[in-house]
Amino acid sequence: MEQQDQSMKEGRLTLVLALATLIAAFGSSFQYGYNVAAVNSPAVYMQQFYNETYRDRTGEFIEDFPLTLLWSLTVSMFPFGGFIGSLLVGPLVNKFGRKGALLFNNIFSIVPAILMGCSKVAKSFELIIISRLLVGICAGLSSNVVPMYLGELAPKNLRGALGVVPQLFITVGILVAQIFGLRNLLANEDGWPILLGLTGVPAALQLVLLPFFPESPRYLLIQKKDEAAAKQALKTLRGWDSVDAEVAEIRQEDEAEKAAGFISVLKLFRMRSLRWQLISIIILMGGQQLSGVNAIYYYADQIYLSAGVKEEHVQYVTAGTGAVNVVMTFCAVFVVELLGRRLLLLLGFSICLTACCVLTAALALQNTVSWMPYISIVCVISYVVGHAIGPSPIPALLITEIFLQSSRSSAFMVGGSVHWLSNFTVGLIFPFIQEGLGPYSFIVFAVICLLTTIYIFLIVPETKAKTFMEINQIFTKMNKVSEVYPEKEELKELPPVTSEQ
Repeated sequence: MEQQDQSMKEGRLTLVLALATLIAAFGSSFQYGYNVAAVNSPAVYMQQFYNETYRDRTGEFIEDFPLTLLWSLTVSMFPFGGFIGSLLVGPLVNKFGRKGALLFNNIFSIVPAILMGCSKVAKSFELIIISRLLVGICAGLSSNVVPMYLGELAPKNLRGALGVVPQLFITVGILVAQIFGLRNLLANEDGWPILLGLTGVPAALQLVLLPFFPESPRYLLIQKKDEAAAKQALKTLRGWDSVDAEVAEIRQEDEAEKAAGFISVLKLFRMRSLRWQLISIIILMGGQQLSGVNAIYYYADQIYLSAGVKEEHVQYVTAGTGAVNVVMTFCAVFVVELLGRRLLLLLGFSICLTACCVLTAALALQNTVSWMPYISIVCVISYVVGHAIGPSPIPALLITEIFLQSSRSSAFMVGGSVHWLSNFTVGLIFPFIQEGLGPYSFIVFAVICLLTTIYIFLIVPETKAKTFMEINQIFTKMNKVSEVYPEKEELKELPPVTSEQ
């Protein structure tokens, strides 16, 4: 009975842990979502500003092609910055810690927020383009560091739920940007600089509040070798003093990887003991972005218009779709520990696959069958639901779970780079795919969903309610490394973990 009480105490969501999660996710992940959607609604007014600024300088308007190129540059600087941010993850989290990296990252939000807010007064569209690169770096860092930080703060029974919270705040950020981006609010000639500048508010709050919360105990014990600070952090997070079992589990992880030392990205690709973990995050991160999630949003307005939604009402329907995304991601927070990561991934990608197939047929037949546009709307909403419960939130959570401390930062660098390069690629080539294939463009995404689903079914194990050591023992068997230079590998066969965490 006493052991059960101890387990319940260790696994509970304390106020400190809940607040640390909310502040980290709101201050960082929210900005990612907000900046994804912030430039969509005021695009016409911003391009008009570009044109007028150029005319004031030269006496003539920009021609259509250079204007389109400038706007494409403005949009694409965000994922390019995200890629750069992903490359900075390893150096920053190892130098400053997880919390320290998040605090440092606020520079890449507050500075561009001020620049974008002042761009109209300064009559400089270059400030916007530079700022989009900087907020992209911020998003690239936060999309990797927040799941890492929360995954290392959480007890194993809450790791899944807290790991989904960053994605929840990304969807909330998108929705808030869509609401503020309504034409009668800030998506107008005078309001768009304020809309862009608001991204600095969450960063400022995080900068003030996050220093009062603990650093990752795993970082303190394994990388800083400060056991006293790690114990104090665990006591603060768990709400009680008996944390010896959890410290022992962290120390066991430390002992298991001492032979390997810090694992760089290049070493990560060479290590047989990490082969299936690495392949899995590349496929999951690639599948997440290449499965058509951005293309669905790109196509959504056209689908709503074809179904008879008036042009002035499309913005409200789009915001409604954003709300569905938030609600379903919120549900994922609660079901991820009940149903597990693997099932949510399989279910999510299967729903996306079905939605892409039916949507292809619906788009092909929408001019011949009167009720077909309504099927298209159902497909869009179904796709958003499917992606929100699995493909969007789970991959980043899995990176935290399937890698140990010495390789985790490098793994996030690889996963983040794949995420942002895939995002950039879809944005770059989808208009050409759409032009070439028309309504059949979603067949490409259906194939990617199918291949990703098959891979998950065959390879990805369930990680629910397991310690990091237990998860990595599963992959040790999959990688068959017990006889291949074990002294040089990150993982070795270890006795079962007996931690009561």
